[in-house]
Amino acid sequence: MQITAIEPRRKGLSALYIDGEFALKLDAEVLIALRFDVGREITDEELHECIETSQLKRCKDKAMWLISYRDHSRKELIDKLRRDYSEESCIKTADRLGELGLIDDSRFARRYTADLINIKHLSERGIRQKLREKGIDRDLIDEVVDELSIDEEEQIRAIIEKKYARVLSDEKGQRRAANALARLGFSYQDIKSVMSEYIDDIE
Repeated sequence: MQITAIEPRRKGLSALYIDGEFALKLDAEVLIALRFDVGREITDEELHECIETSQLKRCKDKAMWLISYRDHSRKELIDKLRRDYSEESCIKTADRLGELGLIDDSRFARRYTADLINIKHLSERGIRQKLREKGIDRDLIDEVVDELSIDEEEQIRAIIEKKYARVLSDEKGQRRAANALARLGFSYQDIKSVMSEYIDDIE
């Protein structure tokens, strides 16, 4: 097989033509690094190596872009990368970023949990569910949650003040608020206890 043309494309890619026909688009830097020049004869093995190297580089570039915006759990990052890249490239990328300390499930779990408490005002049950969704290991979830001291009633008050204080004057609004709080993992007893404070005030 002979490389007959290489044409620049968007987003750092180049179109590779083999034996006069378009073959595929690969990372331009990888083509240069592997000396894929016009006129060069290449084997199937060399082309396969170039494809894998190109995909791994693009995968790492995408991962770095994602974590530059916010922290990710390992599972969350792999799931996002898997939409565009091979399983092997995604796992290799996550492994490498883990080695470099750029992703760390323990650090992520604690930061994410702090946001769930201070911004979302979730219950312990709700926090556990959110951490599971991010792919955090059960033992790590137990460790992180055991470090917490969550006042569930105070969390409920924060949510009511933020979203539901105005609707507690009628039964429909009370049901709406109670159902929403239950979906966040709060117990019926805690919900009823806190809501009674607001209903009594209105009456």
